Order: sequence, then C-alpha cells, then structure tokens
Amino acid sequence: MAELVFFCGTMDCGKSTLALQMHHNHTARGRGGVLFTRNDRAGEHRLSSRLGLSVPAHEVADTTDFWAEVVDRRTRGQAVDFLICDEAQFYSAEQVEQLGRVVDDLHVDVFAFGITTDFRTRLFAGSARLLELADRVETLQVQALCWCGARATQNARTVHGVMVVEGAQVVVGDVADPAHPAGDGGASEDDAVGYEVLCRKHHRLRLTARSSGAAALSPQTLGLLPGE
Repeated sequence: MAELVFFCGTMDCGKSTLALQMHHNHTARGRGGVLFTRNDRAGEHRLSSRLGLSVPAHEVADTTDFWAEVVDRRTRGQAVDFLICDEAQFYSAEQVEQLGRVVDDLHVDVFAFGITTDFRTRLFAGSARLLELADRVETLQVQALCWCGARATQNARTVHGVMVVEGAQVVVGDVADPAHPAGDGGASEDDAVGYEVLCRKHHRLRLTARSSGAAALSPQTLGLLPGE
C-alpha cells in the first residue's frame, strides 16, 4: 500500500538531509522517483541540506498540479514509484490534497518534509493539511537546540539580528550563525533576514543568541573544560 508520510521538525533538524538519503535509498533499489522542493536556500530547482549536499530538483510553483505531474511522466513512459516533496510547508492545501490523491489512486508513495509552524508559531497551510491527511506523521529525532541548550521547538525570524513577530509568512533566509547573525556586515536588505531555532520560553521572551549575549560566551565562561 502506498503511503503519504509527513516528516516534520524545526529548522536545522535534518529534514532535507533525510529527504536526500531516502531518495538515494529508494533509487538504489530500482524505484523511480521525482524530487520536488520550493524556496530552497540554494535557489530555484535545487534541493540542498546544511551538510553541503545539493541536487537538482523540480521547483513547485503556485500552479503545480502533482496529479498532472505524475500522469504526464507515466504517459511518457517514466516510472514514478515515489515522490520526495521537500519544503512542503510552502505547498498549498490544494496541492497537499493532490498528493493524497496521487497516493490513493496512482499508488505512488509520497514522502513530504517540512516545518510545521512559522516564526509566529502559526501553522503553515501545507503543514496543516498534511497533519490532517497524512497516513503517518514522523517527528524527526535529530533535535535542534536553542542557544540555552534546551530542545528547540520554535522557529524565530530575525531582521538585522533582532527577532520579529510580524511580517509576511514566507521570506527566504537561512538559519543564522549566532556569532554572525544575518545583517552583520552584509550589504543587501535580503541579507538582513535570518532564522534561529529557540525553545518555547526564549521565543516567548524574544531572546535570541545575540540579544541574550550567549554568542559571546566562551567555554570557560560557561564552566566547560576544553573538549567537553
């Protein structure tokens, strides 16, 4: 039986890395698959992970119809046994419903990967529909950590290093290096937007690594010995 599976977690928990690994594993067993993504940090038509892996992928647009995509490929003789759908939070609810139909009627496995909530802690439309329709929801076990060391459960947006809770839901950026947040030494306005994962408490208090001063703390200040 084909399945619609949603792999979710915060930013920086390895979703895209797992997507690439699953594509490799299924392809190595002779299954035909298609990679889809949207708004990847590496640019259009790329699926990339923060480990440095990057491969070509099909860019999902507002007009993308997954049912038509699979039917067209099969009509042309291409084997389509599974779909890898990265950054699925950016898909529309209608597109997620198309993925469900692809599973049910065309017997294609769909493996979707995405974050559930935005920087305001509100569900993305694509993620909300996936949570409602998926046969299985898998929370990734690689835990992203807040600057305080607690498990990170929230995604925070920063502008010039300052956390914000208002603005457009979708603004492409990257997870910031706490020591050099987006906007430090940058030139363009686009470079000003960054993202950071936080625990619920520090998201509520709007305390990022930069505003808390954590980025400036040395291992000695934190009471750690070298190598710990």
